[in-house]
Formats: sequence, structure tokens, C-alpha cells
Amino acid sequence: MDAKVNQTPTDSLMDALAPEMQAVNVLIRERMSSRHAPRIPEVTAHLVEAGGKRLRPLLTLAAAKLCGYDGPYHVHLAATVEFIHTATLLHDDVVDESQQRRGRPTANLLWDNKSSVLVGDYLLARAFQLMTDTGVMRVLEILSNASATISEGEVLQLTAAQDLATDEAIYLQVIRGKTAALFSAATEVGAVIAAAPEPQVRALFDYGDALGIAFQIADDLLDYGGTTATIGKNTGDDFRERKLTLPVIKAVAQADATERAFWQRTIEKGDQAEGDLEQALEIMRRHGAMEAARKDAFDWAEKARLALQSVPDHPLRQTLDDLAGFVVSRIA
Repeated sequence: MDAKVNQTPTDSLMDALAPEMQAVNVLIRERMSSRHAPRIPEVTAHLVEAGGKRLRPLLTLAAAKLCGYDGPYHVHLAATVEFIHTATLLHDDVVDESQQRRGRPTANLLWDNKSSVLVGDYLLARAFQLMTDTGVMRVLEILSNASATISEGEVLQLTAAQDLATDEAIYLQVIRGKTAALFSAATEVGAVIAAAPEPQVRALFDYGDALGIAFQIADDLLDYGGTTATIGKNTGDDFRERKLTLPVIKAVAQADATERAFWQRTIEKGDQAEGDLEQALEIMRRHGAMEAARKDAFDWAEKARLALQSVPDHPLRQTLDDLAGFVVSRIA
């Protein structure tokens, strides 16, 4: 009884979709195998089996079921979404030179950068093979567009991350690419495979988009105030990697000359010393940047909830509503 009371919305989705998720996991293990390159399943299993919540495939399954789908292909699409996500994580860890992911050493640390990049490429190829199984051209269009948008967002982040001219509009474009694009594609393809009416397809796209933005803003805030166990990486990594995330962008916008010189030294030039992270936190607190970013995250979560009003009444709709609140409850 207590376990049910303490369940997160993600746990509830996992329970409601347990048979489908089991089928997704079987398909993932089957398709990540390789007869000729044993390193592929080794590297993939390290990340896939690392205990992630599989939120994106759950969103695909939930959207399809919510729209009344009773065929087999939502499982293929959920596995596709997870493969795309895993590939981006492998590539991201190389780009960011990360050493920890989901509380464990990254694949590039355990193997090497070449293995991470090439296995990521293999998973993207597998994802495209999987999505063609559905035979639905619109599904291919949505997921291939999302893949391009993700890559575009990552490249934009490379040029914008250490430039103090980066504003909130550019930040939003970056996180729409790197995070929200796959959330919205995950929910949209679930509705499309179910042949849902266009208003429902649009509503589920809007839900995924807003949920992904809220999720990423919350993650960026946690980097400055979460624990390593909570966020699965080291607190302050974004600052050390000189990433201009929303709390910093808000603080920079209000900076006086001394504060701007601090941000130029630490973010633009990368000249960081002991105590700089603490000083960055103090500047952000002084300007209410953390609180303002937190409000933005809650506003996006509310947009996600409002989008659900256009989809059928279903127990899963309430769970998705709860999920929007849950992704920002981490920063409440």
C-alpha cells in the first residue's frame, strides 16, 4: 500500500505499461546485438542496462494507448525512441568529455571515444531500421526530423554555450533541439500510429514539447543545487564545462561590470579557480536567477498539462498530467 502511495508518475506509467515495456526491452536487446562486432552490445548494454527510467519510450507507449491503439508497432516506435536517445547520450559524453552518466562511469571512459561514437552511429542506424518496420511514412518523417533537430541543437549549443551574448531565445532553441524534440516526437508518433484525429496528434506533440522543456530547465537547475545521486553526474558540471544554461543567462542579463568580468573569465575564457562555483551561485542568488528559472520550468509544466485537455479521458491522461508536475517537483 505504502509503495503505491509513494510511487512516482514514471513508476505508475511503468506499471500500467508493463507488458508493452517488456516487449520493448526484448526488442531492444534483440536489435542491439551484433554478430560481427561484440563491442556494440557491450557498450550499448552498459548504458541501456544502467537503470534509466526509459521515460521517452514510455511516452510513446502511453500516447498510443491513450489514443486507443491496439496494434504491435508502438513497441517498435518506443524502441526506436530509446535507441535515438541512447545514441545521443553516447555522443554527448564524448563531446562533453563526461566521466559519469546515471551514476556510473561513461562508456567513453570505460572504452574510448571511438567506440562511443561508432556504437552511437550503429544505434541510430538500428533506430531507422526499426521505424521502417511500421510502414508509416509520417512516422519516419517525424522521427527523422527529430534526429536532425537534435543534432542541430547540439551544434548550436557548441557555438552558444560559452558566448555571453546567448540569450533566453537561443537557450530555448538549444533545449528544444537537444531534449524537447525527442519528447515531442515520442508522444506525437504514439498518436500517429494510433491514427488519432489531428487535434489529438497536435495536443500530444505540444505536451511532449512543453514537458521536455520543463524537464531540461529542471535538470539545468539541479546542476547548481542537486546531489550527485539525484542528477547522476557531478554537481556543477555545467559550470565547469562552461555551459550557459538558463540560471546563468538570467544572471548575466542583470550583471554589473564586476559580475560580467567574472562571467567572462569563468565562462568565455574558461579561467576557473577554486571558489568560483560558489561565487557563481552567490551571483545567481543575488539576482533571483535560480528562482526565475524555476518559475519558467513550472510554467512549461503547466503548458504540458493544459495540452492534455484535448486528448481522450483515460487513466493514462491523469498519469501524464502527474508526470508534468513530477518533472519540476525535483526543483520545488
